[in-house]
Amino acid sequence: MAVPVALTIAGSDSGGGAGIQADLKTFQAFGVFGTSAVTALTAQDTVGVHDVHTVPPDHVRKQIEAVAGDLGPAACKTGMLATAELVATVASAIQATGLARYVLDPVMVATSGDRLLDEDAQSAVLERLLPLCTLATPNVPEAELLGGGRITGEAGMRDMAEALVERGAAAVLVKGGHLEGSQVVDVLYDGSTMQVWRRPRLDTVSTHGTGCTLSAAIAAGLARGWPLLSAVETALDYTHRAIAEAPGLGRGHGPLNHWVEVRGPGG
Repeated sequence: MAVPVALTIAGSDSGGGAGIQADLKTFQAFGVFGTSAVTALTAQDTVGVHDVHTVPPDHVRKQIEAVAGDLGPAACKTGMLATAELVATVASAIQATGLARYVLDPVMVATSGDRLLDEDAQSAVLERLLPLCTLATPNVPEAELLGGGRITGEAGMRDMAEALVERGAAAVLVKGGHLEGSQVVDVLYDGSTMQVWRRPRLDTVSTHGTGCTLSAAIAAGLARGWPLLSAVETALDYTHRAIAEAPGLGRGHGPLNHWVEVRGPGG
């Protein structure tokens, strides 16, 4: 059987816990061959982002074209895109190469609080990338920035998921980890059905790369041919256990344990 291929279009995390490093580890855990197009180089660790060097947009496009033309990814995801020019370039390249099963992780702020997307690029994400995606995976602050409203609970998450689907996404997963409470609530809306997951909140600082890992896990599931609901459910379970079994590295927000078992359809 042919090995499924997935592509991550994202920034590099020198600390290894987020970005393309987290994505490639996650692809490997799911039995998917990982490829990458690097959008930015960060000097980053568990404490914060110390420097960012963006890759020239033309080179990012060439990376995407090279992978798409030869290896034929069955799914792709985007993470850190940094600037409006990079957002536009990536959107154009995704359309031109016909990349399908696209998971949009609208990375705006790092776990440490450092900004990873220019403010003028937010509208570009909404206008250029959202209409292309199979699924968008914003956390609550990202969903508020994209949708232009406040989210205070599960009802607000549901409303925002519906609003972002109306803005062009095929489906939206609003992640509720930033809200308070003993449970973490995640809401998926695909244009017709609303699905809600609730899990106990973990008392931990090992959350660096959580969004990257989750979106990569969903993309891996889609690359393997799983239905969207199965891919999301498996990815949420995998990410939760990767946080729970984190190795405790670093002095700040530590990385997850990407070696945890994948428990899903065909996993």
